[in-house]
Amino acid sequence: MSGRAVSSSCCDGVSASNMASRLEINFIRLLSRCESIASEKRGETEWRLEKYVGALEEMLVALRKSPSKPTPEVLTEYTRKVDFLKGLLEAEKLSSPTEKALANQFLAPGRTPTIANERMPATKTVHMQTKARCTGEMRDELLGTGLSGKGTSETDLRNRRGLPLDERQSAAELDAVLQHHHNLQEKLAEDMLNLARNLKNNTMAAQNIIRQDNQTLSHSMRQADLNFEKLKTESERLEQHTKKSVNWLLWLMLILVSFTFISMILFIRIFPRLR
Repeated sequence: MSGRAVSSSCCDGVSASNMASRLEINFIRLLSRCESIASEKRGETEWRLEKYVGALEEMLVALRKSPSKPTPEVLTEYTRKVDFLKGLLEAEKLSSPTEKALANQFLAPGRTPTIANERMPATKTVHMQTKARCTGEMRDELLGTGLSGKGTSETDLRNRRGLPLDERQSAAELDAVLQHHHNLQEKLAEDMLNLARNLKNNTMAAQNIIRQDNQTLSHSMRQADLNFEKLKTESERLEQHTKKSVNWLLWLMLILVSFTFISMILFIRIFPRLR
């Protein structure tokens, strides 16, 4: 009976492992399909990517709860890619190209390829394509044209010549504004470079001053140690000298007292008391 229980539990474990591996394989297939769809130019009526990403989220939750789930590093990479696809969908729903470009700047693509034959992670490729597309939309919105930015400057000049006077003036004012902003950016970059250079010079000067102060402090500490040693030596010598002086004075007082005592006795003996 116990052998049957052990064998049944082992079979359950193997079946759970196979189920988890199949779940991960299906997850990788669906993730690769989503990356492929995201790399293509989609229309507004495209609905598959959003549905697939929702299914990816559910499969990712199941993978986390699986008994034989992948390593934490692999789960982190899966989560990173799913979050990237979700952020990409949310960015595409924004109305302004500027908002789309800003939202795409904060997206973090995957770091490793999803399938073995990928040289570069597909999410990174999608990220670069999306940024280029948003940049083109911003340029088109700024210039007020429906072009994709493939025309040369001569074509733009011809188009401007064919425009009415008010639109040509607006285009000229726009060019002036862009040039002004470009000059401001160059000036700002130069000022930042000068500030960084000044900060570096000030930092180096402060380091030199601190180094000199440390050297002066070290010299003062060494001098203080030498002075302390000399003071200790002199104190010992003074203490010895004081002890010697006290000893001589004591002997002198003893000799003086003894001499006085003997002199008194001799005086008494030599000069008897008068009667």
